[in-house]
Amino acid sequence: MTSSFDAADDSQEAAKRNLWLHFTRMSSYADSDIPVIVRGSGPYVYDQRGKRYLDGLAGLFVSQVGHGRTEIAEAGARQASELAYFPLWSYAHPKAIELAARLADMAPGDLNRVFFTTSGSEAVESAWKLAKQYFKLIGQPERYKVISRELAYHGTSMGALAITGLADIKYPFEPLPPGGVRVPNTNFYRAPAFVRDDLDGFGQWAADEIERAILREGPASVAAVYLEPVQNSGGCFPPPPGYFQRVREICDKYGVLLVSDEVICAFGRLGYYFGSKRYGYQPDIITFAKGLTSGYSPMGGMLVRDELMEPFTAGTATFLHGITFAGHPVSAAVALANLDIFEKEDLLGNVRAHEAAFRATLEKLNDLPIVGEVRGAGYFYGIEMVKDKATRETFSDDESERLLRGFLSPALFDAGLVCRTDDRGDPVIQLSPPLICGQEHFDEMEQILRAVLTEAWSRI
Repeated sequence: MTSSFDAADDSQEAAKRNLWLHFTRMSSYADSDIPVIVRGSGPYVYDQRGKRYLDGLAGLFVSQVGHGRTEIAEAGARQASELAYFPLWSYAHPKAIELAARLADMAPGDLNRVFFTTSGSEAVESAWKLAKQYFKLIGQPERYKVISRELAYHGTSMGALAITGLADIKYPFEPLPPGGVRVPNTNFYRAPAFVRDDLDGFGQWAADEIERAILREGPASVAAVYLEPVQNSGGCFPPPPGYFQRVREICDKYGVLLVSDEVICAFGRLGYYFGSKRYGYQPDIITFAKGLTSGYSPMGGMLVRDELMEPFTAGTATFLHGITFAGHPVSAAVALANLDIFEKEDLLGNVRAHEAAFRATLEKLNDLPIVGEVRGAGYFYGIEMVKDKATRETFSDDESERLLRGFLSPALFDAGLVCRTDDRGDPVIQLSPPLICGQEHFDEMEQILRAVLTEAWSRI
């Protein structure tokens, strides 16, 4: 059955009847409208009734260059008219070749081989599959386990979900592929008492927990360690000084691959093309997606060190993995146009020049009794909310439910700010604006947050 509709009411009816929203309680829209975003311009989006919202989450950590960039749309249209699709299965096409070379030039060290996917979950899962097959080819077939951090989110496909450290979103789909092992994250605000006042000591302890996990599992069974430069889930946990350098030492000691999951942190989110460059460590694999195209077309992938490619360059060895739309010609053209804007407008420089002002503006909220900590880096921040600033007491599950879903999430949106409220760890608000933003947008975020958080505290 086909249908057409223009009116907002018709759109609502169709959305509620036919559209299944992701990670959404569909029952929450039984008596209210589903927000319908119809267009975007710069750092703003507009709903079907014309209301404007500041996109303080860049869609979903995606829209680096902002909305409505016609030069990117035109690049995709030109490519679609020339070659809309051809697979990378035994063939190549010019835009995939050009983009792979450009990414290799940007990447740290000898990450010179690019394997494209269409999403971050696929990139994460592809890296695990590569690690497993690589170790089989070099005579270490027992290596299959993957170490990742508590609360870390690495994707929703079954393999990526096994690496993810969020029990609640894993349970419905268990049993998952075996091999996922968890270690502590780098949330210094919630550090154990014995390192609570020692950031360097906390970082050393958190890194050493990875070594202890490797030893517990048996070094010969561990294939990889997956870490985000700044961990997203839980509320933007930056690495303590020296953390990644110690992790690199541990991985080298036991022959374990270090995978830098940069699906969020790559392409300017932290002021560099790759977060591993910001924090000065050399990964064996980088997974990426989101900001590569600023969301104008789906694309992801992994960058791989030359050493991991070597077993596949001789004889009959083949990486037995592929994705129909990976390296899609239109997506590759869009990515190249997106990266052109990065260079032309010096978006990396913009983030580095303004991140201190962004942090300082958000830190004004520290005078509110509900704000426990503001943390993050670049254009990627989390605000943790607490019941008691002095003791850092958090909210109960029921209180968090009422605070986040019952009030904060709809109130912030109604006030004109797209952001994320999340209680997969302790309750946080996350902000990740387009990289084109400046002080006027920081001020707008702070003003909306201040008003809504003040109201939230009065309701507790």
